[in-house]
Amino acid sequence: MSNHSDNKVELMAPLKNFKSLNAALKNANAVYFGVESLNMRMFSDNFKLEDLNKIVSLCHENNVKAYLTTNVVIYDNEIELTEKILNKASEAEIDAVIIHDIGAIELAKSKGLKFHISTQANVSNALSAKFYENLGAERLILARELSLEQIKEIRKKVSKCELEIFIHGAQCTSISGRCYFSAEICESQDYSANRGKCIQPCRRRWKVYDDENNEFIYDGVFFINTKDLCMIEHIPLLIQANIDAFKIEGRMRDPIYIEEVTKCYREAIDAYYENTFTNQKVQEWLTRLKRVYNRGFSTGFYFGFPKGSEIEGEREGNISDFRKIEIGKVISYFPEKSAAKIILTKGKLKLGDEVFIIGTHTDTYLHQKIQSIQIKQKKNLTETPIVSKGKPITVGILVDKPVKKNDRIFKLESMNKNN
Repeated sequence: MSNHSDNKVELMAPLKNFKSLNAALKNANAVYFGVESLNMRMFSDNFKLEDLNKIVSLCHENNVKAYLTTNVVIYDNEIELTEKILNKASEAEIDAVIIHDIGAIELAKSKGLKFHISTQANVSNALSAKFYENLGAERLILARELSLEQIKEIRKKVSKCELEIFIHGAQCTSISGRCYFSAEICESQDYSANRGKCIQPCRRRWKVYDDENNEFIYDGVFFINTKDLCMIEHIPLLIQANIDAFKIEGRMRDPIYIEEVTKCYREAIDAYYENTFTNQKVQEWLTRLKRVYNRGFSTGFYFGFPKGSEIEGEREGNISDFRKIEIGKVISYFPEKSAAKIILTKGKLKLGDEVFIIGTHTDTYLHQKIQSIQIKQKKNLTETPIVSKGKPITVGILVDKPVKKNDRIFKLESMNKNN
């Protein structure tokens, strides 16, 4: 079933850009991403086609697999472009492409590319699974609308194909990718979920009026704003179901989210194999997952049909109490000292503070603790003064990796004064 040398489940992280690749490499077994065309997250940064060689090389140097998503509905006038993307993927030695269009499958096969069947194919039963298995698919990314028991049934009947499931991240209210709400609202097929340009109208506040009974059923409520999937406490059950790959959703998300979520699930998977998985650890992981972007958590379809409690009806978007606050930027980097001169424009820094250094127009992503503080000639300081309004402070700090001029510096801070 699984091709992993250590027979452990594969953990897959989403990529938005090179910053998120740098955030994921340490904890993921595999990453998945799109290039500028023909993928389900067209509003994401996405990579350039010419970046493919660099991405795959970086992944392989770190013993991480690279999967390219080309999983939209494809039309005749896009066949040439699809072929160009697949040729480039083949040249870059991509580990597999994620597709579901039968024409795209034929093209991938003709080029000898390994392919995974996207969740857009909505594989929901063993007969469908065997159909794609017989087509030559290496892996099936199962429909998100399956229960764990249904997944186990498919696993029993499908022997050659690997199976992949989502374990964390945004969920569609409608059957994933088969929703026409966005296209209808925009009055354009260009904004169909099937074309990767969903504007997510389901996340908005809506009024629903029943004209037969002359009453509002919903009056300004986020009534189809699905909570995020979070299966961290059920990792043992999912591993015991002999699933080959766990996927984190989030190709539109910030690298801080990608790093923290991947790290939590890496720890949970490792804890299972090491027999150290405990409820106390689960609570710690949940606390950390709640610090980054989330819409509240649910278990989706895994344990039965979702109920009203799976909807976040009161609040829109990110409900985390924590926000990324910009506190300064890099002025210069000194490689011989592994140090950076930064300008602090907000708040203060003290030893042990966690900071995130993120490039604006660079690939920098660095998450580290402050290990040293120097102001002018004063070394071994334990903290900086608080920045007074309009009076930024120049500070020297040690950095774990190279950074670049104008890279921005952030802290995660609680908006809840009780925290």
